[in-house]
Amino acid sequence: MIALSLALAYAGFTALSLAMERHHEQAHGHRRIPAGRRRLLRIAGWGLVAASPAPCIALAGWGDGSVLWCGLLTAALLPLALLLAYAPRVVAASAVVALPAAAVAALLGA
Repeated sequence: MIALSLALAYAGFTALSLAMERHHEQAHGHRRIPAGRRRLLRIAGWGLVAASPAPCIALAGWGDGSVLWCGLLTAALLPLALLLAYAPRVVAASAVVALPAAAVAALLGA
């Protein structure tokens, strides 16, 4: 469950960062983002970040789950910030891989 929450937050923050021109240029090589793609990235990003506390709260309850979620937000942002700085072309692929991997881990109970 923690891996699922972490992956949701990471993928959400990745989508939000790719909705910005600077990070989009770093990852894709061109600065211009079509309006539809930008809107989709923002909606998906905020939706994934909004869904990320649910596994933590289901696992540890409201009090401890919300504290756990705040820590996971920090843990999700650190690798994203490092990847944007040192390997920006890997960012989108890592988010696409993280979600199914965490979903499988959550289904298997790991």
